[in-house]
Amino acid sequence: MSTQEDRTYVEKFTPTDLMTLRGELLQSGVDSFQAAQIVCNFLSGRGYGISTDEARDAASKIELHGATADHIQAELERVARAM
Repeated sequence: MSTQEDRTYVEKFTPTDLMTLRGELLQSGVDSFQAAQIVCNFLSGRGYGISTDEARDAASKIELHGATADHIQAELERVARAM
């Protein structure tokens, strides 16, 4: 199975979980490496893997002003890998 196919099957996370993730990133005052770890922990706790570089990129996009649950879901679908 290719990486792209792995990413096709990412579950739909609840809006509450997604906005909690965003809140953790915004309130924690962490640097980009620590933010990447928060994203990694969120995904690994749900059975997905992610590279550190992709996690840093995803975290920066999740932290953008006005990011919605749908935006966060799409970003996680882009970077998550089924394990």
